[in-house]
Amino acid sequence: MAKTVAKIMGVVFLLAGITGFVSNDLLGFHLTPFHNAGVHILSGAIALYFGFAGSMAGARLFDMIFGIVYGMIGVVGFFLGTNQAPSPGVPGPADPRLWKVLPNMLELGTSDHILHMILGLIFVIGALLTKRVDN
Repeated sequence: MAKTVAKIMGVVFLLAGITGFVSNDLLGFHLTPFHNAGVHILSGAIALYFGFAGSMAGARLFDMIFGIVYGMIGVVGFFLGTNQAPSPGVPGPADPRLWKVLPNMLELGTSDHILHMILGLIFVIGALLTKRVDN
């Protein structure tokens, strides 16, 4: 299951990165070139590696770590985000929970936090539904 989740989510991340270059304020997300290339496309490539070329144990570990990190980013965003507008040049609306992780480069709002928690859950479930492997 871990390899399947990594494959599917790798494609989703790549598509999100490419789509972000075309429509950078899609659904209230604050998508910058850094966010698209440095996060979505890179994460998608790593996920695809583990899904196709990595071992089952590697894919399981990747899914677990990636899921925990993404879930934590979502939760932390709700606590650190404040009611503000994005930095100049960053697309997207003002947001009641905008977290400027790297101002002008990586800014996460409410939509991002919710999506990150969902993605984290998907990855963790993929890891947990994978039978333990020793290699």
